[in-house]
Amino acid sequence: MDTRRDIESRLDIESLITNFYDEVKRDPVISIIFTEIVPLDWDHHIPLIVDFWETILLDKPVYKRNAMDVHYKLNNIYPLKKEHFDSWLSLFYATLDRLFKGPLVELAKKRSRDIAGLMMYKMNNTIL
Repeated sequence: MDTRRDIESRLDIESLITNFYDEVKRDPVISIIFTEIVPLDWDHHIPLIVDFWETILLDKPVYKRNAMDVHYKLNNIYPLKKEHFDSWLSLFYATLDRLFKGPLVELAKKRSRDIAGLMMYKMNNTIL
């Protein structure tokens, strides 16, 4: 029996993001970005990303930063390519599907795909 349910709260988003980044840290394509190129303070980073997704999925305006600015700076240090975005999206979708199901899961997939595509286009003038 499938016990997955839709994303309903900040706690759900925290679970999603924590599980997602556990996968990212092991991924051969993008882990280097988060562990070596720009080693993250995970205790600081995770709540920011949870804020971002809470703003997008639950319509609670808690994220007050410019996400594009951070990624432009990263792209100047380590050019982000299609394979990076593809890997990120694949891991994000897989984590969503493993933990949840429902309309907000589908919205998260759409928004993540749109954001990745916009970033790829703005940073590299190419389509994802």
